[in-house]
Order: sequence, then C-alpha cells, then structure tokens
Amino acid sequence: MNDTNHSLLRADLRAIADLIRTGEKVLDLGCGDGSLLRYLTDTRRITGRGIEISEPDVLACISKSLSVRQGNLEEGLRDYPNGSFDTVILSQTLPYLSKPDFIICEMLRVGHRAIVSFPNWGHWRCRLSLLFHGRMPLAADLPQPWHAAPRARPLTVHDFKDFCQEQKIRIANEIYLAGQRKLNAAGHEHNLRATTAIFELM
Repeated sequence: MNDTNHSLLRADLRAIADLIRTGEKVLDLGCGDGSLLRYLTDTRRITGRGIEISEPDVLACISKSLSVRQGNLEEGLRDYPNGSFDTVILSQTLPYLSKPDFIICEMLRVGHRAIVSFPNWGHWRCRLSLLFHGRMPLAADLPQPWHAAPRARPLTVHDFKDFCQEQKIRIANEIYLAGQRKLNAAGHEHNLRATTAIFELM
C-alpha cells in the first residue's frame, strides 16, 4: 500500500479505502476527480467504475485513466444488472440526492454491499450554532452555505439509522470521524461527537 497516497485522501475516503478488499469490483457514485478510484486501483487492484455529473471531474478521471461515465445517479444505476459489483460507494453525496431512498436501494441491488459517508448535522457544534445564533449551521465537514448549489439536505446519524430501520437495511459496520480522527467504536455519543459518519450496508 502506498502510505503517501493514502494520507492524501480525504479522511472519510481513507476509512472507506480500508474497507475494500483486493480484487473487488467497485462502483463509486459521485466519484469526483477519481482520487479514491485511482488509489484503490493502484493499491487493491480493483476493477473500478464511476458515475459523476460534473464535466471537469469526469475529465479529471479520464486523465487518471479511469472508467467513469457522466450523468446523474438515478439514470446511471438503472443500466447495471443485479449484483454487478462487490461494493458500491457513495461518499459525501447523500445530502444532495433528491431520491436518497431510491439510490440506496439501487446501490444494494447492483452491489453486494454499499458504503455511505455523509456529514453529521447532529454534531454538537451544529447544535450550538443553531441554538445561539438562530441560523442554519454548516456541517463541520461540509462548510457550504444553505443557498449554494447544489442544495444539501441536512441529516444526522440518528436520522440515517432510523431510515435504515424503516427500509429494513442491515447496518454491518459503522465508522465515525471527528475531523481527521476516528472515534472509539464503543462510544455511545456518535451523533453528538462525529463530524462524519460512514456506514457499511447490506
């Protein structure tokens, strides 16, 4: 493993990369500039595919010799048959989806497991900001104003766990980050302390 490249990845991407096994077939939704796919291809020898709507990011992926298609996730996922991938990844894109329930169910249809990361608006700084300032807070790991495009829909760790329970989706693994640092998995205050949450779903 190239530790230098690993350290250059965003914190949630590093945690996701550590969950990927050698030789997997991986689909990265909203793959951005392809940094994670390139890293996994080089270090885990995965067969990787990506879907990304941003043309500059798609061009960046192509420059990295990655197989990435341009388009929205709803249309892109429909083209894949059941069980096409070992793992489907959705990193920091969940708050921007208009149909998150559909996308997550589609991820679990085309993949044997799904890995989802998102910023946690349940973090204590978000709570205090709303309490004392009376304005919608910025998530610690997603400092974007409410009016900036694309518009994010805030959610918390508890919101996502409730969603999985309602949809009968099994949570196989949970990872919580406070900035760059992993929180103790045995803790009980993740919704209060975590800036980013990562869930492995099956």
